[in-house]
Amino acid sequence: MRMILVGPPGAGKGTQAARLITLLDIPHISTGDMLRAAVKEGTELGKQADAFMKRGDLVPDDVVIGMVIERISMEDCGSGMMLDGFPRTRPQAEALGVALEQAGLALDSVVLIEVPDGSIVSRIVGRRSDPKTGRIYHLEFDPPAEDVVDRLVQRKDDTREACVARLRKYHSETAPIIPFYDALGILRRVDGVGSPDEVTERVRAALKV
Repeated sequence: MRMILVGPPGAGKGTQAARLITLLDIPHISTGDMLRAAVKEGTELGKQADAFMKRGDLVPDDVVIGMVIERISMEDCGSGMMLDGFPRTRPQAEALGVALEQAGLALDSVVLIEVPDGSIVSRIVGRRSDPKTGRIYHLEFDPPAEDVVDRLVQRKDDTREACVARLRKYHSETAPIIPFYDALGILRRVDGVGSPDEVTERVRAALKV
């Protein structure tokens, strides 16, 4: 199964992605990891990407898409893959669709994990990390023991202001890919409110796996 997992920040995509790649036995393709690997290996597309990054520029969509096609054409993706971190905008989704078609490939499913903005803010703002152990707690859903509370810190990305800014960017830039994939008939909507196990079962039901 060739698929993409999308949803707002804090929707639990990371947790569900880890479970799905194990369940489906498919590679998890992060565009960030893919870019770094291509640069390290010195591939033609990697050299192009490296030149842009050294100048402090964003890697153009056509270079990233070329890498995606190159990567998912490899043998280990023969039975499918999960693409992570791309596409982030509708133009990227449209360009990826054209490139897949030209390569004789197609996406099977785009899973959208839906969580209301209010719940997202509660999830993110309540997170705290322990600099000593690296463990992540949540003040409401996974509270820490009293003897570690005083040393916990809140990451800059987890403040209410940062969370609201990330949600605003998601709705303006990434959410427009949802109607695009819906029109193609491959969008699978999943309620992301509940325990990770409950959400996993909903994803499995949506994908019929």
